[in-house]
Amino acid sequence: MIAHVFGKVAEKFNGSLVIDVHGVGYEVSVAAGDFDAVMLDQDVKFYTYHHVREQAEELFGFSSLAAKKLFEMLITVQGVGPKAALAILSLSDAEHVRNAIANADSAFVQQAAGVGKKTAERVVVDLSDKVGLPTQYGRADTPVQTELNTSDEALEALMALGYTLADATKALENVDVNLPTAQRVTEALKK
Repeated sequence: MIAHVFGKVAEKFNGSLVIDVHGVGYEVSVAAGDFDAVMLDQDVKFYTYHHVREQAEELFGFSSLAAKKLFEMLITVQGVGPKAALAILSLSDAEHVRNAIANADSAFVQQAAGVGKKTAERVVVDLSDKVGLPTQYGRADTPVQTELNTSDEALEALMALGYTLADATKALENVDVNLPTAQRVTEALKK
């Protein structure tokens, strides 16, 4: 319903931001990293998930489309509601969380507030094959790529076209990162 909000940060409190969009204040719950990164009166854009339930309507905000897609995957897991999913995303940046799930690291997921051992295990079992390939391994002696560029415009464009995070990542795997965004998306779509 509300895909994103763009405006000035009017207030910050308890993990939520009030974003003033042309005189209307939207309360948006965000992950800890996003909350810490913004300042009052700063212009921000958050992709949003509009959660409707019997007693309330809530907006959950994400600084990247990849984080929003991961949130949407998390809430499909039985026992994981929007607040638990946000707590999981608050553990670290979205790529690190995605990577922990891809590596079946339930101990990492269990660190989130309100997430027990069984729920954490259910998250990694249900999502480890859906979030894409792991990019980090536990071996410190072998240098490996530890981060995907979650601010990658081509990745965001493919996800906006309906690709999952895993499919978009795979489609861009062998596409030259030095190409212009439009050309990278075209090359990925050819595959």
